[in-house]
Amino acid sequence: QVQLVESGGGFVQARGSLRLSCAASGAIVRINSMGWYRQAPGNQRELVARINSGGTTTYAYSLKGRFTISTDNAKNTVYLKMSSLKPEDTAVYYCTADGKYYSGSWPVDFNSWGQGTQVTVSS
Repeated sequence: QVQLVESGGGFVQARGSLRLSCAASGAIVRINSMGWYRQAPGNQRELVARINSGGTTTYAYSLKGRFTISTDNAKNTVYLKMSSLKPEDTAVYYCTADGKYYSGSWPVDFNSWGQGTQVTVSS
């Protein structure tokens, strides 16, 4: 399978910035898209941003302008730069990726999630 490991979460004051990273590892053939979701206590998991292999990005409407997603394709890594953070951005942030990986000799589809990284924004 393909493993995703997130890093960069933590505690920040309102109006501060953080950058999250997520590295994919395994017998990857190709990655079609990577993205970030978040889940606050009592809420459903929601899309933050996604980026596909062509560089096309999708953002949650309310976050566009404050959050920026990018990738380093050579490192199979996706980043999320978060600026002007607000207390309501407090959540566990999850990385996701989909594409193909080698299962034995054959490429098969994968859709993987990371374990999540906590972001806490204080007022």
